[in-house]
Amino acid sequence: MLVLHVSGRRMGERSMVNIEMDVKFDFKEIQEREERLAPGHRMCAGCGGTIAVRNVLKALHPGDRAVVGNATGCLEVSTYMYPYTAYEDSYIHSAFENAGATLSGVEAAYNALKKRGKIKEEYKFITFGGDGGTYDIGLQSLSGAMERGHDMVYVCYDNGAYMNTGTQRSSATPSFADTTTTPAGKKSAGKPQARKDLAAVMAAHNIPYVGQTTFIGNMKDLYVKSEKAIYTPGAAFLNVLAPCPRGWRYDAPELMNICKSAVETCYWPLFEVVDGKWILNYEPKKKLPIEDFLKRQGRFKHLFKPENQDYIGVFQAEVDRRWEELRKRCESYGG
Repeated sequence: MLVLHVSGRRMGERSMVNIEMDVKFDFKEIQEREERLAPGHRMCAGCGGTIAVRNVLKALHPGDRAVVGNATGCLEVSTYMYPYTAYEDSYIHSAFENAGATLSGVEAAYNALKKRGKIKEEYKFITFGGDGGTYDIGLQSLSGAMERGHDMVYVCYDNGAYMNTGTQRSSATPSFADTTTTPAGKKSAGKPQARKDLAAVMAAHNIPYVGQTTFIGNMKDLYVKSEKAIYTPGAAFLNVLAPCPRGWRYDAPELMNICKSAVETCYWPLFEVVDGKWILNYEPKKKLPIEDFLKRQGRFKHLFKPENQDYIGVFQAEVDRRWEELRKRCESYGG
């Protein structure tokens, strides 16, 4: 369970809250909780998005109610076909660009109705979006919801491209990835730009909670951060690395190994920002070279050709730069 000790006013009243969190992790108890994402959806085998959603929703305490939002994307088209949905909680499909605005409007309406005595039940508000609908098309909507301080959680399942429409590059796509709009070949080594650090962008909104996580071990990091995000008063953001077997080109059983290598190479560090304090949750005992992450994915196979191997050094330098920058941020806050 999560214990919160809160002082101050909610974010919408322009004041931060002071939060102390104690999350007790009981894997067996959590996995025995009711499934809020029903089986039978049409997501691909080996898809990280499904695992992200299922485990985030398991962080809801038994008996608690939720409204789930969902931007257009892989997740939406595979879990919802009117009038049927795979979600056990109330569900709203929004357009590609406005998941943040949609759920913030629902949260505001809920507060107004509750104030008038027309609603007595307690609800949590959680919305999901892929990186296309979060990093790019939905960024304005997301930024507004976070800045206003709505009591909601936005979860980005980051699969690094517009997978639903054919693997086009997004601003979450890493350098040198082979996509349909940044094809690798004789004239190109893939996407020339580095990926956007969206978790840092969200932290700059001065919201109470930001967490970056993925699937490692027994899902403890994902679960603990999900529970913190859901039960922290005010706006919260979770960025979850959620590999895509079609776009990243890996066999389904490799999903967990890819996530582990992303963390061990420091491509995808595990950290959180609580009330502006940066906290590093995990530091590898021996940081692995970025090749360990790249070699597991077909979208980077061109980098291992003799004429392209210099690009691996460029990729490594960018990972190292961001890793050291993150460490310094966390050290300055004692985290």
